[in-house]
Amino acid sequence: MSDHHLPKTADVSVPGKERDFLHRVVLVNGTVIMFALVLTMLWYSANALLLIFACILFAILLFELSNVVTERTKLKRKYALPLVVLTMFGIIGLGGFLMAPQISDQADKLVVAVPQALTDLRQKLGEYDLARRLLGGIPSDEQLRKQITQMMPNAGLFFSGVLGAVGNVFIITFVGIYFAAKPLLYIEGMVTLVPKRKRERAREVLTEIGRTLAKWLVGKAASMVLVGALTAIGLSVLGVPLALILGIIAGLLDFIPYLGPLMAGVPAVLLAFSISPEMGLYTIGLFGIIQLIEGYLLQPLIEQKTVSLPPALTIVMQVLFGTLFGLAGVALATPLTAVLAVLVTMLYVQDVLGDNVRTPSEQ
Repeated sequence: MSDHHLPKTADVSVPGKERDFLHRVVLVNGTVIMFALVLTMLWYSANALLLIFACILFAILLFELSNVVTERTKLKRKYALPLVVLTMFGIIGLGGFLMAPQISDQADKLVVAVPQALTDLRQKLGEYDLARRLLGGIPSDEQLRKQITQMMPNAGLFFSGVLGAVGNVFIITFVGIYFAAKPLLYIEGMVTLVPKRKRERAREVLTEIGRTLAKWLVGKAASMVLVGALTAIGLSVLGVPLALILGIIAGLLDFIPYLGPLMAGVPAVLLAFSISPEMGLYTIGLFGIIQLIEGYLLQPLIEQKTVSLPPALTIVMQVLFGTLFGLAGVALATPLTAVLAVLVTMLYVQDVLGDNVRTPSEQ
């Protein structure tokens, strides 16, 4: 049979445009799937990532303090860091040794006194019609206890319960010390993940993040100490019981801007109202005065030397991170916001848009 009688084979080759289109479809779908997998991994490992971020914060604080010691004493940093760590542990250990019995006793009493004060307040306000209607929407004491019990397992960063809190402290302490001892080792490890032409810019961004967080931590530490001391002294003068433990709580919760002072004032005000309405009003006035001093005197002075973040942005991020990650998200929302502000400013506004704007630490 001659060749011209044979059937011709169909041309099944794909045109160039269709092949490019299929290639783009596969690439986009693959990118979307990888992005979804990364988001899923981050979601399920959020607590561990928050714990790592807390370790980094502690490492930055140690590194900044060791730099201060190096500048003031001319010690090498490899000697300044152990000196800072030993001094910090010594102060905490001495303070704990001197005040541990009183703190422990007041903490035990506070656990009993706050629910009792809430019950007493309900009874007193129940005598008034308007207050009775308002109290109708507030959960009962037993419901509040159950809600607090349900919140506690999610209050930690990684582990839960009392032993989990101790474990978190140990992890943050020792991992933070290792990070602070050799920060360049970990920074360069992160930089190697970036393309070579972008590595210098990556170093600049990481350096700016470290500088911003260091300034924020120094300012926040100063604010926490002052707020805690003023609260304890003020409550003692007013005659509110358990003033020391309430001052410590106020100082620790001051780590959370805006929301922390409100959370710290609730137990103190409840205890004060359980004694008398006048003392309750005086306690509210005390916390108001402390917040005015912090907001209009301490904070502006601190922000001149450290970092200033927009208040509305900070509160919005606290709500967002609190909804996603619980109490740990609320506690770490502000430093996370500072990190995001640096990333957006340097990588998007400066590099993509080309605007010469200042970073949070430069404002």
